[in-house]
Amino acid sequence: MTDIFLCGAMAWPPVLRLLAGDAADGARPAVLQDAATLSEDGCCFPVCVAQVGRTAEGILLRDAPRDVLDRATFLAAGLGMDPVDRHIEGGAVRCFLAAPAPLTQTAEWKETLWAERWGAHAGLAVQEILTHMGRFSPEDLRGRMSMILSRAEARLAARDSAPATLRTALEAGTAEVLDRQTPHAGFFLTRSYTLRHPGFDGAMSPTLIREVFVATDAAIVLPYDPVRDRLLLVEQFRMGPFGRGDPLPWVLEPVAGRVDAGERPETTARRECMEEAGLALRGLEHVSSHYCSPGCSTEVFHCYVGLCDLPEMEQGTGGLETEDEDIRTHVLGFEAALELTRTGEANIGPLVLLLLWLERERPRLRAIA
Repeated sequence: MTDIFLCGAMAWPPVLRLLAGDAADGARPAVLQDAATLSEDGCCFPVCVAQVGRTAEGILLRDAPRDVLDRATFLAAGLGMDPVDRHIEGGAVRCFLAAPAPLTQTAEWKETLWAERWGAHAGLAVQEILTHMGRFSPEDLRGRMSMILSRAEARLAARDSAPATLRTALEAGTAEVLDRQTPHAGFFLTRSYTLRHPGFDGAMSPTLIREVFVATDAAIVLPYDPVRDRLLLVEQFRMGPFGRGDPLPWVLEPVAGRVDAGERPETTARRECMEEAGLALRGLEHVSSHYCSPGCSTEVFHCYVGLCDLPEMEQGTGGLETEDEDIRTHVLGFEAALELTRTGEANIGPLVLLLLWLERERPRLRAIA
């Protein structure tokens, strides 16, 4: 058994309970000298770093079982912190510290403010992280943290469900989950559920085994210039058509991107337009928020038309090298774009939806431009 010092999110009671189980009952306050817990507004997990003359407040677990140490070490490694032994209260204690540079976290961590902003994200993220022990190396875990946090964001957003006026108001908790497995855990996840759910006749269904693709939410925006009556499309290689056997796997789409943790879909839409096309939007029209394939995927699309200026009718390039994006942009008139829905060249669902919505709303947008 090992004495462990934890601070920041790792010492926050809901996360501590996930790490330590019943051993969390034995935790007591402690202070690590010459260290500081640092964070920033846009960061879910604070880190502990060595800093002479400062102190990090946290908790001490005496004689922690090996499995608790293993979970804490794995989580800390995913957050960029390595195990080191320091003296606390006269004895050697296992602590977790990040290298002092380069650090994005620079502000001292405030638990109350952090818990209000990031606590729910952290709890959901740690639940997933711990399922990857023995599957991912710490380096792999660090590379997947952004996706893990985005999936946590999606789960939190799912709690704000659309109303049930025509459909049944039965809640998810009425389904009986007998088993849940994660047969694939890479950049994306698949989960397999063994469950029963209430039927419309009032009886429980037979036991079912169903797999689901666990994705993040996405913001999708069609940039439109109402003054010049033209819009922008992006073109890129897509694995879905390629994997299906489509001989033409380069497709035309609106601008799209993953909703990051702590980010509103509207913010994502604006950010992605700048990253993929260098466009600053001056307005957003929300079209829909919907499941893209509810039979097998958790992914929700938040769809917008983005009002902007498109003075040039030409092809361009865009995307981030850090995300291996190879994007070509097309600016074309509205009627030419709408024709793509008639020929079938517009074969991506959100593009068809947004073009048809724009066909209906275009007079209004042009009148107020």
